[in-house]
Amino acid sequence: MKARIKLELITPAVEDNAPIPNLSLATLAALTPPGVEISFTDDLINPLDLDGDLRDVNLVGITCSTKTAPRAYEIARSYRKRGTPVVLGGIHPTAMPEEALEHCDAVVVGEAEESLPRLIDDFQRGNLERIYRQEEFTPPEQIPQARRDIYNPKDYFPLDPLQATRGCPYLCDFCSVRRFFGGTYRYRPLKDVVEEVRSLRHKVIMFADDNIVGHPRYSRELLEALIPLRKRWIGQASLAGLEDEERVRLMAKSGCVGLLIGFESISEENIKSARKYQNRPAEYQQITRNLHRHGIAIWASFLFGFDHDDKGIFERTVRFAIEAKFFSVVFAILTPYPGTALYERLEEEGRLTDQRWWLLENQEAHAPHFHPRGMTREELREGWEWAWQEYYSYSSILRRFQWEYPPTLVNKAIYFPFNLVQRRFVRKKILRGERLRWTKIPWKRGTAK
Repeated sequence: MKARIKLELITPAVEDNAPIPNLSLATLAALTPPGVEISFTDDLINPLDLDGDLRDVNLVGITCSTKTAPRAYEIARSYRKRGTPVVLGGIHPTAMPEEALEHCDAVVVGEAEESLPRLIDDFQRGNLERIYRQEEFTPPEQIPQARRDIYNPKDYFPLDPLQATRGCPYLCDFCSVRRFFGGTYRYRPLKDVVEEVRSLRHKVIMFADDNIVGHPRYSRELLEALIPLRKRWIGQASLAGLEDEERVRLMAKSGCVGLLIGFESISEENIKSARKYQNRPAEYQQITRNLHRHGIAIWASFLFGFDHDDKGIFERTVRFAIEAKFFSVVFAILTPYPGTALYERLEEEGRLTDQRWWLLENQEAHAPHFHPRGMTREELREGWEWAWQEYYSYSSILRRFQWEYPPTLVNKAIYFPFNLVQRRFVRKKILRGERLRWTKIPWKRGTAK
């Protein structure tokens, strides 16, 4: 008879991410065989005290991105010192399995729908392997509903994440999604997605898909099915297809209130060199107006440090973003993540500052982690800081408010509070390098560990 085991699932934190439930670990919980007792710790909400805050469990599973790798390894070491075996999985161990194995007992490479049940069975038999890897990507009908009972909803923003599709057919050289989820779209059966949406407790849902409208036929059927459910939703989307008036109208009718869109650069040369061919800077304004006209807010993202960037790229980008009246913008320094074409190219050209930059103490302070072509590293960082500061200045916040567009809840009720919070984030995090603790959010006050 197999022994009953206690499994602790952990999401490590080093950044000031928004308090949104971790969908990947909730999905892992759904894959765990009966008889396994699951506990869950979100290091963002309740930071782990590694000297005295470790649970008495039989096995620990930690999800790991590249930027959380140092914290994940630190947590893993602490548990292993107590004699507790640790498994690492996620996008970073998938790209760097041998490195991850230096800090844990086993690594799950890629998706886990087939790997995790086998790993649990091996562990119960005392025969844990070092690497678990699926031969094929998970068939979409085998993707389970997430087990949201593992976390306390009061710890997070009042929304529910879910995933309808996996995979991305695009070739962006700086992105690691394709390696983890594959180069084609896989979409869950529509009835499964609708059933899951119906079961969610919150009015607002968040599609965690890399591109929720990437497959024209499936996305149309999904949007139509969402209409009678009367939910409000946000998600990520590629620019491809958003120039289509009918598609955007259907998105709005289905409850879409906001999209995170990677514009990446206003330079056509940069877009082509990064192989993000689905982006066409000449169409940015048309697409933006189309979305805004239908009451859909845009959270835009831009990258600085491409080979065709010069010192004027910061002012040009900020000016465009203010004129576009984006709800908010994330400005990022181009980052060579392991396993990407960008990393391999910069390594070959001898332009990386450190081949394992993610293991540096306070890695963010060392960015950029490569030598750009059109400016110095110092100029790139200074321009990046200026862009944040300028975009979230009081004058910019006022200029970007959409007086002429539909009076949506997002625009009228959330715009100013959100942008003022972002302005505080810029002062404290971007300019001074401080870490903001989400344990200080109002409904957690007095309850944080």
